[in-house]
This record gives sequence, structure tokens and C-alpha cells, in this order.
Amino acid sequence: MNNQEIVLKLWNLCNILRDDGITYHQYVTELTYILFLKMAKETGKEEQIPVDYRWDVLLNKSGQELKKFYKQLLNHLGKNCNGRIQEIYIDAISNIDDSNNLKKIINSINLVDWYSAQEEGLGNLYEGLLEKNANEKKSGAGQYFTPRALIDVITRLVAPQPGEKCNDPACGTFGFMIAADRFVKDNTNNLQDLPVNKQRFQIEQAFTGCELVRETHKLALMNAMLHGIEGNIMLGDSLSDIGKQMRDYDVILTNPPFGSKNGGERSKRNDFTYQTSNKQLNFLQHIYLSLKASGKARAAVIVPDNVLFVEGDGEKIRSELMEKCNLHTILRLPTKIFYAQGVKTNVLFFTRGKSNKNNTKEVWFYDLRTNMPSLGRNNQLKVEHFIEFEKAYIAKNRDSMSDIRWSCYKREDIKRNGNSLDLGLIRDESVLANEELPDPIESGEDIISQLEEAVDLLKSVVRELKSLEVQD
Repeated sequence: MNNQEIVLKLWNLCNILRDDGITYHQYVTELTYILFLKMAKETGKEEQIPVDYRWDVLLNKSGQELKKFYKQLLNHLGKNCNGRIQEIYIDAISNIDDSNNLKKIINSINLVDWYSAQEEGLGNLYEGLLEKNANEKKSGAGQYFTPRALIDVITRLVAPQPGEKCNDPACGTFGFMIAADRFVKDNTNNLQDLPVNKQRFQIEQAFTGCELVRETHKLALMNAMLHGIEGNIMLGDSLSDIGKQMRDYDVILTNPPFGSKNGGERSKRNDFTYQTSNKQLNFLQHIYLSLKASGKARAAVIVPDNVLFVEGDGEKIRSELMEKCNLHTILRLPTKIFYAQGVKTNVLFFTRGKSNKNNTKEVWFYDLRTNMPSLGRNNQLKVEHFIEFEKAYIAKNRDSMSDIRWSCYKREDIKRNGNSLDLGLIRDESVLANEELPDPIESGEDIISQLEEAVDLLKSVVRELKSLEVQD
């Protein structure tokens, strides 16, 4: 049985919990608590777990005794253990009321072909479960799960190196950092080409993150542990004062949450030049302030379209970004890849300068949105979609690339256009055809959201007309 088959088997166990009212996301969290014990046994790391609360003890319980013991186990590991174990189990509660259902899950996990699972990697198995959760609309997890193909392409282009400090300030289930770790390992013979002290750095310090949602934070901890990563993953808000201690990174890869702070509350970070309630703009400030001013520290961040054109503080933050950093590339992503929200998104690639002035001379855009096939749950984003973009990105002479999707705008022209970065889309009839409103049945958007989308569409048309003046 391969990992894909194991993932499907474990995922289908969720069906037996429907009568308990368990959501998909709760199921994955619950599964994490049980899987941790079994995987500790399979990998020979049970010494971290008290003898009375190990897998075989849990396996031999049944009925009401099992239900009582399981809750006792969660409480004990969350209060009386240290390190990763305590982080994963702290404040853990069980949502499974039926002891028979709990026993069925434990027995099913016990019958998995764990030898084959370890051959393919337990971390890969767990990531498969997280991806399954994200692809299930009812779970709501798609809001923080970035498509694997996009993560892999971004990581490959940013190319984290051994010895570099990498961070994701909105790490979700830690997908970006897992990919960065895998990239380094693939290029160092699984770290064996590095001296012992540098191997320890990669394991203990190279990859870190911060996550606001407690349940998601637990999934990130488990994911990191199964991939052999021991770096600090904080539970908290990077846009609070916690974020002020997140500094001097060589690489930042992230897909921060979209939207505004509750009640329109403005940021209280006193190290931000501009105070705004727009979360993605605040994350952008956090990211370029967190990069080491070495001339080599770099970031790739996924942002919604409004970051490119919103006025007021948005224009000032874009200007500061282009002053402090070389914003060299913007990838206009296809629509509907984040189907849970249906937003239009982009990837900003930039490098922090040694100084805080005049770092961006020109910005290259790649339009992967216009004339693209409709993407979604049944036609997902693939690495193959990025082949031409990757060729243009790594080209030594970008001007030599003859690709209609590839265009460049000088900093002076961008400044004259109000520092708007809503540029680089192919101008033909398909632009408007692709800017369709979401299907209310498919996307679940309410009438207000549809009206807001229509307003954004009208604004986009106006900006397209204005930008023609820049090109001329």
C-alpha cells in the first residue's frame, strides 16, 4: 500500500465521524493526536512519551475505558511533557463522543502498512492528509493551504541555500518551509555534504515560522517534526509585537491571510512606517523589514490584486517596498487557484537592498492569468503551467525573451502612474472575459461580495485604460 492509498484510507475514516458532528478540520487535528503516538512507535522515538501513554497502551483499551483514557492521555501529554510533545497536545480536546468510532480509527491506523509508509516518508504521508483536507471545500482549509505546485515553483526560484535563515510569518501548516528544507536537502545529498555543525543548523535553526490559529499551529508542528525540522514555530500574530523580534532573515516565503483586521482596527506595530488595517499591506511591511539588509536577502510573497493598486497607505507602502528592495518580478497568477475565497492573486519577488533608497530600477511582469484554462478543484494548478515563466525568470538576459506574457516597466513610469503595480496583463478581449464574477452556487459568495467584485472589475478597466498612457 503506497502513501496515496494510505491517505485515502485514513481520510475515508472521517465518514464514520459524521454522526458525532466532526468537521473535516477537527478530524485532521484529532488524527494528528493519534498518529503522533503511532508514528513515534514506528520511528523508535517513544522514549519522548511517558510509558503509560504510549501507542500499545492506547491500542489495548476499548469501550468507555478507552474514551476516558484517551481524554486523560491528551491532558497528561499537554500538561506534563516538554518540547514538541507539549506544543502539539497543549489544550487538546477530543471531539469524538462515540468510543466505538474512536476504537475504529485506532484499529485502522494500527493496520496501516507502516513499513511501506516509511519507505515513501511519513512526512509525505502527513502532507497528503493536509492536502486532502485543503481540497475538500467543506473543510474551509483552502484559505491557508497554498497549492503544492505553486509552493514548489516559488521555492525553486528563490533557491534557499545551506546556512540561510528562512522564515514564514504566516506559516499555516508549514508548507513553504517544508519545501525549502526539501530543496536544500536535494542539493546537499540529504545534508550529508555539509559539515556536522551546518547539518545541525539546518535541522535546528534554518526553518522557522509563526502561525496565529492554534489548531493549524499544531498541524505545522507535526508536519515539521515528521520532516526532521526542529526550528521554532511560534504561536502568535506576526503583526503584533511578536513580529518585532522576527528579524534578519535571508529568505522569506509566505502566503499571508487576506482581508482587514476586525472592526477596521489599525496596526499597533510601532516599527511600521504606515499604520493601516489592511492585513496584507501590513504583512508586506513586516516582510521587507524582516529581511537582512545584505543585498542578498530575498522574499516571495503571495498577495491579492488590491495590494497592487489600492491608494493611500497602499501607494506609500508600495513606494517604500521599491525603495528598500529590488522588486524585480511580479507573477500575475491564474484565477480560482484559491477556490475557497475566489480571489485574484500575484507573487511578488524582491531582494532587500543594502541601503533604503532607489533599489528598484524596473519591474518585470509575467501574465499567467489571461487566456488560461479555468482552474479549480477539478483542474488544479500544475508545475507544467509555470514552465515558460521559469524560463523567463532565470534568463540571464530578460530582454531576449520573446514571450507575449513577459513585460517590463521602468520605475520612473510606475511612479508617474501613482506607484500602481496593476500592470503586465495582456490587453485583448480575453482580459474582460476572464474577469468573470464567481458563480454564487459554486463559490458561496453572497450578494455583497458579488457587488464588490463588480466594482473591482470596473476599477480594473479604468486602470487598464490609464496604464496605456504609461506604455505610450
